Amino acid sequence: MSSTALPTPQRLAALIAALEAGLLERDAAVRLALLAALAGEHVLLIGPPGSAKSELARRLHRAFVDARYFERLLTRFSTPEELFGPLSLKALEDDRYERLTDGYLPTAGIAFLDEVFKANSAILNTLLTLLNEREFDNGSVRLAVPLISVIGASNEVPSDEALLAFYDRFLVRVAVAGVSDAAFAALLALPSAARTPPAAPLTADGRAAVLAARDAVALGDDALAALRSLRTWLGSLEGGAPSDRRWRQFVGLMRVAAASEGRPALDALDLWLAPYVMAPEPGQAAAIERWFIAQVAQSAPLDAAWLARAAEAFERQLEIEQRLPADTDAAASGAGKLALARSLGADDDGGNGRDGLASMRFVAAGLEARQRRAYSALHIATRVAQLSEASARAQAARDAVQAQRDALQARLAARLWWPPSLQQRLLDGPAVTLAVLDGLLARLAAVRAGFAALPVDEHLADAAPAAIEA
Repeated sequence: MSSTALPTPQRLAALIAALEAGLLERDAAVRLALLAALAGEHVLLIGPPGSAKSELARRLHRAFVDARYFERLLTRFSTPEELFGPLSLKALEDDRYERLTDGYLPTAGIAFLDEVFKANSAILNTLLTLLNEREFDNGSVRLAVPLISVIGASNEVPSDEALLAFYDRFLVRVAVAGVSDAAFAALLALPSAARTPPAAPLTADGRAAVLAARDAVALGDDALAALRSLRTWLGSLEGGAPSDRRWRQFVGLMRVAAASEGRPALDALDLWLAPYVMAPEPGQAAAIERWFIAQVAQSAPLDAAWLARAAEAFERQLEIEQRLPADTDAAASGAGKLALARSLGADDDGGNGRDGLASMRFVAAGLEARQRRAYSALHIATRVAQLSEASARAQAARDAVQAQRDALQARLAARLWWPPSLQQRLLDGPAVTLAVLDGLLARLAAVRAGFAALPVDEHLADAAPAAIEA
């Protein structure tokens, strides 16, 4: 297959934008559906009615050239004829049991099956072969089908063990819900625009080129280490470890993402797909995402507890040193001088003179200031130096977090398939840490200024204070 058939990241980005237009808060579902279709995998959308599941499937079908579309709502009363076509009367005349499949699921490229788990066993058994092997038994002949991807939809995950094998056929599982309060106004303002096909839908050659490029993508060492860590962690979750087949499909999906982005090898960040592929049920996807953010991307918010303890210790010490009284002799002398000032103020104006009262207040204020503990210049310089050292460590920590966030943002900018909402969640963690560090740096600066403003007694012997224990 010629490499020129491989769709460029720019072309795929334009296709994603066209599919996503007007679908509010569906950035993950859109990207995952298109990526799964490129990989030849199936997608399950789990959510209530009216959450744009069928609209996404209809748009996906227009992303591929000459891909026929099939859609059905399944119930427990659905018959095989509704999905696979009616029996051929002409074939029956010749004692052959064949179906007229034209226009039905066996001839579709993209199919949408709503309430997919409500189908009866006669339909599900045929669907298992069709989804997994891409083959359909029509009478005595097993035919290859042109199926690219099936989008299944359900309000909930099946609890019946008989349905688990069928549930496992959907590699990608995405929970969808109604729009949030933040997007409600935008939902109401959406125009009723006519659907237009994407400007550059993908050809069969383009899909084949992606699959060929997938096989050349290497499994990087850090990606392998992250996969091993994920397997160990998933083993502790309720629901059991994923099957070997699902692990291989998962890596294949990651390789398709890397190949379509022009990357020669997988890295640990490719495990962003894990919540949508490896969660036994959608309710556990959030826990896997948190694991990925904390353990793989290492971008979970940090509280900088060591620095918070240091700031609190310095603040307590400053409060103590600001409140310490002066030496005993100085305090007694000051008290006597304050009594003398009061006496003088009363004598000047018969006890009630305004000038005498003002003089007394002036002297009292000065004496009160003198009664505060004064410190040697070395004591204050040492405290300021201790604060400067702590601030330098905090600033170094902040610089490291900022560099990590900038590097992560640069790496994500080149990733085609990452949903913007997930990118933002990853970058929000370091942003929270930076805000915490900025607040602690401000507290250290305030304490440093407080120590610098302590009264100085040049006559005191220089004595360095002990270090402050955080």
